[in-house]
Amino acid sequence: MKTLWSERYAQRTHTMQGSAVRELLKLTEKPDIISFAGGMPAPELFPVKEFSDATRKVLAESGKQALQYGPTEGCRKLRELIARHTARYGIKVGTENILITTASQQALDLLGKIFVNPGDRIVVEQPTYLGALQAWNMYQARYVSVPLDEEGMRTDLLEEAMRTGPKFLYALPNFQNPTGVTLSEERRRRIIELADHYGVPIVEDDPYGQLRFEGEHLTPLFVLDSRTRAMQQDGSNVVYLSTFSKTLAPGIRLGWIVAPAEVIQKLVTAKQGTDLHTSTLVQMVAHEISRGGFLDKHAHQVRSVYKARRDTILAALDRNMPEGVHWTRPLGGLFTWVTLPGRIDAADLLREAVEEGVAFVPGAAFHADGSGRNTMRLNFSYAPPELIEEGIRRLGGVLKRQLAAVACLQA
Repeated sequence: MKTLWSERYAQRTHTMQGSAVRELLKLTEKPDIISFAGGMPAPELFPVKEFSDATRKVLAESGKQALQYGPTEGCRKLRELIARHTARYGIKVGTENILITTASQQALDLLGKIFVNPGDRIVVEQPTYLGALQAWNMYQARYVSVPLDEEGMRTDLLEEAMRTGPKFLYALPNFQNPTGVTLSEERRRRIIELADHYGVPIVEDDPYGQLRFEGEHLTPLFVLDSRTRAMQQDGSNVVYLSTFSKTLAPGIRLGWIVAPAEVIQKLVTAKQGTDLHTSTLVQMVAHEISRGGFLDKHAHQVRSVYKARRDTILAALDRNMPEGVHWTRPLGGLFTWVTLPGRIDAADLLREAVEEGVAFVPGAAFHADGSGRNTMRLNFSYAPPELIEEGIRRLGGVLKRQLAAVACLQA
C-alpha cells in the first residue's frame, strides 16, 4: 500500500540492502538448527560474573558519572587503556588519536559519512566484509575488488585498482571476514608501498587480531605505514579499527578508531550528529573489567576454545565434503571459507540445508559485484564441537545430493 512516505525516501535508500547475515541469525533462535551462519562468539565464554561485578562496582563508586552524558571522544580512562593495549602491537598513539564508537560497525558508517561522496571508488578485497559494503552503500560508493588467495589480497593485481583513483583501500589483514585468510607480511609491505606511491589512504579493520591460534603475530599495516611516514616526516596514512565484540562480548557494542588527530576531529563531529557519544556506563564497565590483566587472560581462554573448534570443523570437512570442494585453513579468527564446484549455487544449497537443520551464509553477499555464488562462509566459534561434527555431516549429505542431481540433469 502506497503512503505519503513512499515517494519521499532519499535517493541513497535505493542502494540500501538488508544484511544477509542478520536475517540468517533468526534461524539460530530455532532449537533444531545448527548454525554456522553468524559471526557469533561462543556465549558460554561471556564473562557474565565479571560484568556483573564490574557493573555493581561502577554504579556504587561512580554511578552519577556512569549515568551521565559523556564526551563524544569516549571516556579518557578507556582510551588510555586502549592506547596501552595497542602499543604492544607497535601502534603507539595518544588519546587524541582514539575515538570510542558504538562497535566497529559505527566506525565504518562514520568513515563513510566523512569520506565517501556518491560515486567514489573504494578498493576492497574480493570477497570482503559485507557490513562494510552495507555501510558504504548508504553513501553510494562504488567498489574496485581485488581477489584474495591463501596469502590475502593479491598485490600483483592491486596496482591496476590503485590507478582508478580510489578514496581509500579497505582491508582486514588478520583472519579475514569472510575467508579466514591472513595477509602475508610481504604483501602487507607491498600494499604500503603502493598506497604511498599512489597517495591512497588505508582503512585497516582488525576485529580478530587477538584471536591467533598459531604462528607469529604479523606487523599491522598501521605500523608499517608509520615507519614509512616517519622517514618522510608525514602524517599517518592508515586508519585502524578494532572492537571488544570478539574478546569481551558483542552485546556491549563497543569499538574504537585510531587515526590522525585531524581525522578524529572530523569523526567526532559526525558522531555527535549520530548518537552524541557511546554509552558512558558501558565504557566504564568495560574499563573496569579490562584493567588488571583480565582481558589478556580471557582472550587466552577464547583462543583455546576457538582453536579446538577450528580443528573440529576442518577435520569434519575433510571427512564429509565430496571431491571438488575446497576450503581455507585459518590460523585464527572465527571463519572458514568454502568454495563449491562451479555448478552449485550456495543459495539453493542453503534452502535444502535448512530443511536438514543446518545454516550457513552464501558467499555472494560478500562480493561487491554479486559474484561468488558457489561459495559460502562457515563460522566455527559459536557451536560446540559435537554440533559442529553433526552440522558438517548434514551439510555434506545435502551437497552430495545436489551434486548427484546436477550430474543426472547433465547426463
